[in-house]
Amino acid sequence: MKPSTRSASIADRLGFGRFGQRGTAGASIPAQVAFEDVHVDYGVTRALDGVSLVVEPGELVCLLGHSGCGKTTLLRVASGIETPTAGRVMLDGREVSGQAAFVPPEARGIGLMFQDYALFPHMTILENVLFGLKSLPKADALASATRALSRVGLERLSGEHPHVLSGGEQQRVALARAIAPRPGVLLMDEPFSNLDRRLRDTIREETVAILRETGATTIVVTHDPEEAMRIADRIVLMRAGRVVQEGPAEAIYRRPADLFAARFFCDFNEVEGVVRRGAVETPIGRFPAPGLAEGEGAIVCVRPQAIRLRAPGFCLPGRIVARRFLGEVDLVHVAVQGLDAPLQGRCRDGLRAGEGQDVGVDVDPAEVLVFATHRH
Repeated sequence: MKPSTRSASIADRLGFGRFGQRGTAGASIPAQVAFEDVHVDYGVTRALDGVSLVVEPGELVCLLGHSGCGKTTLLRVASGIETPTAGRVMLDGREVSGQAAFVPPEARGIGLMFQDYALFPHMTILENVLFGLKSLPKADALASATRALSRVGLERLSGEHPHVLSGGEQQRVALARAIAPRPGVLLMDEPFSNLDRRLRDTIREETVAILRETGATTIVVTHDPEEAMRIADRIVLMRAGRVVQEGPAEAIYRRPADLFAARFFCDFNEVEGVVRRGAVETPIGRFPAPGLAEGEGAIVCVRPQAIRLRAPGFCLPGRIVARRFLGEVDLVHVAVQGLDAPLQGRCRDGLRAGEGQDVGVDVDPAEVLVFATHRH
């Protein structure tokens, strides 16, 4: 069932739209998840191509990448919904998918939260949360479901059906259902993508707080680099079924492994050049090119925040061709002689020049990256 797009629901109108008290979610026993040289083939299409990755107990890892890169397939392999063509998956050192063994999804102690929330429309909210607690005695199951609903702030709506809830509330029901059994591992596929932007930030913050309370090892699939940077202990960037780079957000942002990784986190100004005596000479300056050979083609990537406007006559001469106020920053496009396209800058302060005016352009070298042309 698709989440409702209504901006208000019964809970919103009655003032019950907030999450419950922090610290009441209940703790899980986190497990380590390890992928060892995992391959998945669909006929001639290779969805995963030798993925090896270890997610430590209690860690929150984001699988990041464009559609079709293999991130959701990797999540499905971890859950047991998909079986790897080769390689294996280990849960706390025990093989759960591979040539030697296969443990079915319901026996893995893993919680799942799908992109469309997958709530049962004919069941009440409480019945949806109880669905994953069938192995518990009735009283214990009811206590766990009620606690989970209380933590997400929806206990008062336990007798309602999903169709009366907003999209944000449906997300919270799905979260309650996922954490109620206290799984050691929680897998979440694009859990915030169906929410509007204003609601998304609040629900994401509260969801992460709940995940930290439970302590469960969590793997989140997302295509949004900012979202990954906000919530993850570690980001795993994927492309074409492989891991391109993994690490903390700042490390990947500051030291991307290649041009693909760099572009994923920023819309650069890109200027081509050739390496001469260890640097690349461009119309906007000379930039060091460590590790690149003499005469090798290079792409100089300049972050928009590297562009700073100065008074005419200082630094590099340029002319403002467009300027738009975006609140905290101004988006400016500056024409510079020798470049085919204007530079795009995101300027917080400095010269208040308007469209058509001449300016000086300064480039902060700390916000510039250089890559070999043939390596992307």
